[in-house]
Amino acid sequence: MRTPTHPKGPFARFIHGTTTPLASIFGSGFLVIISLLADTTGPFSLFAMAAICAIAYAVGMVIRHNIAKAEPALKSGRGPRLLTLFERVSDIALIPAYIISVTLYLRILASYGLGFFGVNTEYNERMMTTAIIAFILFIGFAKGLKMLEGLERWSLITTIAIIFLVIGSFAWYDAGVISAGPVTLPPLPDHSAWEIVTVLAGTLIVVQGFETTRYLGDEFDAETRIKASRNSQLISTAVYILFVAVSLPLMHILGGDVSGNALIELAQEVAFWLAPPLVLAAVFSQFSAATADAISASGNLLEMTGHRLSVRLTYVIICGFAILLTWTADTFQILALASRAFAFYYFLQCLVGLEVAEKTGHRVALALLAALLLFITIFAVPVG
Repeated sequence: MRTPTHPKGPFARFIHGTTTPLASIFGSGFLVIISLLADTTGPFSLFAMAAICAIAYAVGMVIRHNIAKAEPALKSGRGPRLLTLFERVSDIALIPAYIISVTLYLRILASYGLGFFGVNTEYNERMMTTAIIAFILFIGFAKGLKMLEGLERWSLITTIAIIFLVIGSFAWYDAGVISAGPVTLPPLPDHSAWEIVTVLAGTLIVVQGFETTRYLGDEFDAETRIKASRNSQLISTAVYILFVAVSLPLMHILGGDVSGNALIELAQEVAFWLAPPLVLAAVFSQFSAATADAISASGNLLEMTGHRLSVRLTYVIICGFAILLTWTADTFQILALASRAFAFYYFLQCLVGLEVAEKTGHRVALALLAALLLFITIFAVPVG
């Protein structure tokens, strides 16, 4: 699915391998998570973020287990009977998940781009998203999307730099608030326990991306991919926890606003100059993430059909479904749908792991996690 680049040296390979899952994990989560948590868990947002990251890390352990145990069994052809079937179905399940993600990334891009100028109506966001999808399709036809793969690492560098700029600015603002008196936390939203759980279940997409190492076997050995996956999750967890912590004293400003670009409002409250780089990060990261997922979806489609489809036709299919979804759902509906799609993929990966698990404790843990992911697949709902 990705063109091997074979970076030289173990350290270079490790860094190169880590940037791929990190770029996916930071793809859209930091842009929407504050608004979502403010409307769902209010003053308990930090605990909710920790729980989301913990579940994601548990799923990441399954992916790493499958790299170490399932891949050799699959290559040898001597694995359990259902192993190949579960792996095949999970690869197919990634196709709609990637297509939904493409739509989500571009909807967020449009929300931030238009929101900066105060013209982010639902219609305008859909029109802009459609235009960008059409542009991606044009590039795919004319030059091929592989030419855009290099954007991923530059996007990650830009995104992380601006995330830390935002965190630093929010922390400075928080220090002033704390020194001036009591901190105002966001109110606890009036939701039932079931509503909170099902909405949080729909946020899995914000920490999704660590599974990309599962499909980089042509570029990196298993040990490098396992370490890269683990470290990308540890880094992203630390950043997300810190980000939510410094945002907590500002969340009350949103006043129940659950728009996809509500972070702009917080940035403008902290410093007038903070919004432009935030929007730049949103535009750059979302476009890069969307093209990367379009390439991955195309690769999966080609493999699923035995390369009977042309690459160009796969781009037409992907972009066509993305446009259809753009006009039938809003940002948070797409976000919840993406979470459900990836939860189903992770559920299937748990089944893959069960087929090669050797210890009873591992099998019990995998079964419990599979049940949780099936719950998310069935019951996750959008915020609002």
